[in-house]
Amino acid sequence: MTCPFLVASLSWLVAGSAFGALELGNAILVEADGVAIDVPGYSVPSFVHWNEDGLKDLVVGEGSGSYDARVRVYLNVGAEHLPQFGGFFHAQSDGADLMLTGSGCLGLFPRVVYWDADDRKDLLVGTALGNVRIYLNVGTNDEPTFDGGALLRVGLPGLKASIDVGSRATPHVVDYDDDGRRDLVVGAMDGRVFLFINEGADTSPDFHAMTFATGSAGTLYVPTGRSSPIVVDLDDDGRKDLLVGNTNGQLLFYVNEGTNAAPLFSGFEYVESSGVPIDLPGFARSRPFLGDWPDGAPHDVLIGASDGRVRLYRDMSCPADLDGSGDVGFGDVLRVIEVWGVCAPGCTRDLNGNGTVDFADLLVVIGSWGPCP
Repeated sequence: MTCPFLVASLSWLVAGSAFGALELGNAILVEADGVAIDVPGYSVPSFVHWNEDGLKDLVVGEGSGSYDARVRVYLNVGAEHLPQFGGFFHAQSDGADLMLTGSGCLGLFPRVVYWDADDRKDLLVGTALGNVRIYLNVGTNDEPTFDGGALLRVGLPGLKASIDVGSRATPHVVDYDDDGRRDLVVGAMDGRVFLFINEGADTSPDFHAMTFATGSAGTLYVPTGRSSPIVVDLDDDGRKDLLVGNTNGQLLFYVNEGTNAAPLFSGFEYVESSGVPIDLPGFARSRPFLGDWPDGAPHDVLIGASDGRVRLYRDMSCPADLDGSGDVGFGDVLRVIEVWGVCAPGCTRDLNGNGTVDFADLLVVIGSWGPCP
């Protein structure tokens, strides 16, 4: 049985990382209907629950200055531990395709969030023009459909104005200052990482001021610009770090040398894929998403780029943990047996990279038996 949802650029058995927080394998092109996904314009992927079937789906922003800016949804028609994608549809707003004006190297930047208190998934969207919009779900969690959207605003009461980071807004929601309320972190074309700290409630955000992520030299500027940030603890020291894409198609890791409540990012390392720094061809505008792709460790990375493709970099810190349980055991043996046979290069069960899921892969599982490091 083949793995029809992926086409690998190379075998990803060997993995490495410049700093040890991420051990990523080689890039795998994510497929739909057996063909590598290729959206018009620039791709902005995320792997999230779109409907309520228990399977994570693929949500991809598309568009540019030449193509309409819309949101594609590829539903997962596979299994929980073996994602497969068929055709796509576009997210809907006010009964039509959600569509915005793209510009240059961005259509729109979508992220599924729970913004208000109704427990329905909403859609946060960064725009090419530098604004951030929230589209509230007026449908259901099983079949999301959204209102006409509203610009997010910042300022003191009575003095608020639309959030504007200049251009190429890439939003990320996280509790940045560790006060139990979600804040808004936004990358931009100039390479800064904009911060909007929530002064309201967790389910009713209210932003009073705009500040910036900082390092030891002051305001942090991501090299080559077009910052696309993710704030998360990657080195397991209890402090949130910064993972960020940029104009050149690289992935940079900034360690937090401050506290969890007041991050301070000093210097960076280039994130590697099988021992080589990620550096997509040309000026690729890497837009990363960090999440848990099934069949392995939790820190997998999806990257969207200028060619419209979606690249998956698997977390290889424990490659034989195919069921994601945190240790290698009988569940992983079953994961190998159920797809026995020929497998496209990069298939998650082909642990020795020979193009076939066979006894050699069982030996890799057995040789890794026990808790993951």
